[in-house]
Formats: sequence, structure tokens, C-alpha cells
Amino acid sequence: MFASLSNPRTAYNRVAVDAKVLEADPHQLIQMLYEGAQTAITSAIVHMQRGEVQAKGKAISKALDIISNGLTASLDHDMGGELAERLAALYDYMCMRLVTANAENSVPALEEIHRLLGELKGAWESIRTQVRSGS
Repeated sequence: MFASLSNPRTAYNRVAVDAKVLEADPHQLIQMLYEGAQTAITSAIVHMQRGEVQAKGKAISKALDIISNGLTASLDHDMGGELAERLAALYDYMCMRLVTANAENSVPALEEIHRLLGELKGAWESIRTQVRSGS
């Protein structure tokens, strides 16, 4: 129960993330999901290159969880219509590629997903900028 207390850095990071989530608006939460998935994929690449199978699997599982239970679950198919459907299909594709990357130790597959998430994150950030500027 108090495992995080044995590592003050872990406990601090968890509190900092929890505080960011509580303060974030829905737009920022999606941005955080993109960042979290990208971070997990970067970690998976490093672990894959080092031959750290268990850590690689854990990082890929985290990315899968963020994409399938965070990003996919956040889609509003009623309001989003065709765009939500296309994003759902893209998220499904990413999940399939993550599973393949894990099974085949494919850094290029992980890099592809990282790039796709980066493009989506950039588009998401530009939407926020346009909304704020009134465009």
C-alpha cells in the first residue's frame, strides 16, 4: 500500500501528475494522453534496444492502455461523426502496430506510432490555439 513512499521521487511525480490532471481542462487531458503515450513508446524503444524484454513489454502495455482506454474512450461518436470514426480506426491501427512491435521487436513500428501520435498531438494543439484566438 505504501510502496511509493519508499521512493520519494516516484511519490512526488505521482502527486505532480495527479495535480495536473485535477487542474486540466478536457482539451489538456487529451494532450496529456498523447504525451503519455509518446513517452511510453520512447521508453519501449530504449528498453527494446537494450534487450530489456520485461520493461519493453510494460512500456508497450502502458501505451496500449493510454490509446485504447484513454484516447479511444474519449471519442464522442455522436458529436464527432466521421472524424471520431476515423480517429477510432487510427487508434485501433496503432494498437495493432504496438502488439506487432512487441512481438517482432520492431523499433520502426514504434517510431511510426510515435510519429502518428505527434502529428495528432500537433493538430490537437493547433485546435486549442485557433479556439483561443477566435479563428
